[in-house]
Amino acid sequence: MSDKVRRVDYYYVVVPDKPGEGARITARLKESGVNLLSLTAFPIEGGKSQIDFVPESPDAFVKAAKAAGLSLSPKKQALFIQGSDRAGAMGEIFKKLADAKVNVHSTNAACASGGGFGCILWVKPQDFAAAAKALGA
Repeated sequence: MSDKVRRVDYYYVVVPDKPGEGARITARLKESGVNLLSLTAFPIEGGKSQIDFVPESPDAFVKAAKAAGLSLSPKKQALFIQGSDRAGAMGEIFKKLADAKVNVHSTNAACASGGGFGCILWVKPQDFAAAAKALGA
């Protein structure tokens, strides 16, 4: 199976870096029936954490997030990649981007028990169109 690359919208929230914040937010999203393609959380300065959400349905996510009282970032774009797990999968992706002279700003990838892998990949906004083209999105 060839890799499936798609353009996705994502949003982030900044929350206190303390136990339970992720549980509180994801419970509210679950109650609203929101499905996420990807979630990435990491600490930032000032005792805060940033949580990036890639929703399957951006409109439903925004509605649910607002109902939950979350202060969302403006809509941003990333690339979401799924494929068969194999040695060098990420290297192939990085090579295509390097050949297109696109720098990867950040990425997070993981394999799944069914033999697949998934990756969320961020590039600077001015490089997004070139990255999407290089990866066939």
